[in-house]
Amino acid sequence: MAKKSKITPYVFLLPFLLLFVIFRFWPLVSSFLLSLQKLKGIGAEEFIGLENYRNLFKDLRFTFTLQITSYFTGGSLILLAIIPLLLANVLFLNRARLRNVYRAVIFLPGLVSLVVVGTVFRLILADQNGLLNKALGLLGVQPIPWLMAAELTVPSLIIIALWRWTGMNIVYFTSGLSSISPEVYEAARIDGAAGFSLFRFITLPLMKPIIIFVVTIGIIGGYQVFVEPYVLYSAGRTPGDSGLTTVLYIYRLAFRNFDMGYASAVGIVLALIIFLVSIVQFQFTGFFRKRQ
Repeated sequence: MAKKSKITPYVFLLPFLLLFVIFRFWPLVSSFLLSLQKLKGIGAEEFIGLENYRNLFKDLRFTFTLQITSYFTGGSLILLAIIPLLLANVLFLNRARLRNVYRAVIFLPGLVSLVVVGTVFRLILADQNGLLNKALGLLGVQPIPWLMAAELTVPSLIIIALWRWTGMNIVYFTSGLSSISPEVYEAARIDGAAGFSLFRFITLPLMKPIIIFVVTIGIIGGYQVFVEPYVLYSAGRTPGDSGLTTVLYIYRLAFRNFDMGYASAVGIVLALIIFLVSIVQFQFTGFFRKRQ
C-alpha cells in the first residue's frame, strides 16, 4: 500500500504528461530540428545548422512584424487589464442578483469562433455601410476608413480583441473580488479609507495574482495573434502589410513560400521572445519575490 500511494499521483498525472509530450513538447523539438534545415518540400531537406537563425537576425521584415505584434500586444494588454478590472470593481457583478446570468452573457464572446468574429467585424468596420461608421454618422462624425488606412489596422484588431476578451477578463476579476472578505473593507473604512483608497490599497494588492494571470495570458495571446488579421482582411492582406503579425509571417513563409526551415526558426525565436517577456513581467510584478 505504501508503494501504491507513491505511484498513485503519477498515475493521475500520466494522461496530462502524455498529452503534453505529444502535442506540446514534441512539436517544439520537431520545430527546432526543422529550423536547422533548409526544407523546400518533401524529401528536399538539407542540414544547414544555424544559418536560418543568422539570416533571421538580418531580416528586416521579421523586425517589422515583431514591432506590429508588440504594438498590438501592448495596446490590447493595457485595455484588457484596466477596463475589465475597473468594470468588475465598479459594477460589482459578483454581488448582483442575477450574477450568474450576467457572467454567462459577458462570457459568450470568448466562445464565438474567431472566423465568425472576423467576418462580422468586417461588416461592422466597413468604410461606408459599416455599422460603426453609421453610428458615428449619427453623431456627425465623418466615415472612418477602418479597413483601408494602414494606421488603423492595429487599432481595428485591438477593437476585436477588446470585444472578445473583456467579458472573460471581467469574469476572472469578479472571481478574484468575490474571494476578498468584506471584513477587510470594513476594517479599512473604520481606519478612514474610502473610494479610490480602498481600490488602491485593498483591491489591487489582493487581486495581484489574478492581475498577473490576466497579463500573462494577454502577452501570450497577443504575440500569437493570427486569425484576427487573417479573417478580417481576407487572408491577411492588410494595407501596406500594416497587420503582418509574426505568426502571420510564419504562415506565409511556411505555406506560401514553402520555406519550412526558416519558418520554424522564426517560430522558435518568437517562443523565446514570449518566454523572456513573460519572465520580465513576472520580475516586474514581484512574482519571484519570497513571501513571508
